[in-house]
Amino acid sequence: MSWGQPRSLQARQLLAASLGLLAFLALAGYALDRAFIETAESNLRQRLASYALAYAGKGEFARNGEFIPPYDPIEPRFERPGSGLYAEVVFPNGHWDSPSAVGPELPTGAMLEAGQERFEGPLPITELDGDAGEAYRYGYGVIWDAERSVSAQFPYTIYIIEDTTLLRRQVAVFREALWQYLGGAGLVLMLMQALVLRWSLLPLRRVIIELKRVQRGAASRMSERHPRELEPLTESINAFIESERENLDRQRNTLADLAHSLKTPLAVLRARLDDTRASEAELREEVDLQLRRMNEMVSYQLARAASAGHALFAAPIAIEPHAEQIVRGLEKVYASKGVLCEFDVAEGVQFHGEPGDLQELLGNLLENAFKWARSRVLLTVRPGESMPNRRPGLLIAVDDDGPGIPPEKVALILQRGVRGDERVQGHGIGLAIVQDLVRGYRGTLDVSASEELGGARFEVRLPPGL
Repeated sequence: MSWGQPRSLQARQLLAASLGLLAFLALAGYALDRAFIETAESNLRQRLASYALAYAGKGEFARNGEFIPPYDPIEPRFERPGSGLYAEVVFPNGHWDSPSAVGPELPTGAMLEAGQERFEGPLPITELDGDAGEAYRYGYGVIWDAERSVSAQFPYTIYIIEDTTLLRRQVAVFREALWQYLGGAGLVLMLMQALVLRWSLLPLRRVIIELKRVQRGAASRMSERHPRELEPLTESINAFIESERENLDRQRNTLADLAHSLKTPLAVLRARLDDTRASEAELREEVDLQLRRMNEMVSYQLARAASAGHALFAAPIAIEPHAEQIVRGLEKVYASKGVLCEFDVAEGVQFHGEPGDLQELLGNLLENAFKWARSRVLLTVRPGESMPNRRPGLLIAVDDDGPGIPPEKVALILQRGVRGDERVQGHGIGLAIVQDLVRGYRGTLDVSASEELGGARFEVRLPPGL
């Protein structure tokens, strides 16, 4: 597999979750390690401080100023050379070292103020065998006042030093246990997340299975039992399937309608050609009449096929520029009437479909309004109904101040080939095309009286899209 090829969704999710889990375990391990070291150092400080207080409480000074350590050893390690635990007492005229300090090279401490504490480390030392090592040192400043007199008082400092051997051993044991437990927990969590991921992706696998069934023809559409997050996807697929099925049916119906429409004029022409009694002038007139009829039928069927379909995921189109272009052309055609067209278009409203459908829809509605208006036409465009996670619907309304349409004639004028007034020029299919086009977008076309201008109002409502 090349690096440019995308991994499967499950592999991507598993990789991302695994990396996140490893990062979390690494940070958790580091935090626990630092916490243990700080705790161990704190415990070490307290232990060294307790040794220093024991020396301060049980130690004595002779009359000649020499330090006399406690009779009972505070810790046996202070008596064993090179044991790793050392004591040093620093006073003005000398210092005292525990027997364990014989041999190793330890850092020399300075005098501290009475009551002052100092914890340092790790400091470099030289072990009894000559190897380099490290140690922690705790110092505590004290004042000796055995005779309770100011002249007998003098300061001294007790230092307790312990190498890092014990601390390193404790840290090593802790780290070994820590990473074993964290590694085991990581493996268990990775296995669990793989199982959870596989379970959570089952709905996607069901979608793939259903889609394959649709491709094989075993199912006509996707089912509706899917998680809420996948509903927009399955609804879009179903809408696409229905749109393609409608387009296919529409093409078949258009071809069938065209063939059926041409049968009669062709039959008439055949009959005329077979009629030997017809004169040449009559034959020419009949051929001209039938050719005009066939031309109108072909034009109508092509217009119907072109305007009825729409792309399901078409890009949004600004409505106002198209409307202005159509109105400019109609104002020239109906210049003698002096019709004024007003716009009431909401800002940012758009049409989601084919540009030709928008031209056909606005063109037929506005032309019909210009045809019947006395002096005013009003185009209203507003956002329609809205639904979560879907683009909003659309409202397009055209009002005129013409004579209006009686309610009983509304259904009649929407039929193919029927005109509201036979005296007005036209083929009577413009509003029928609008109705077919609106139906293709699953919308509605309502015809009523205009409250604004007093004439007719044609109102198109398109539902929210996917």
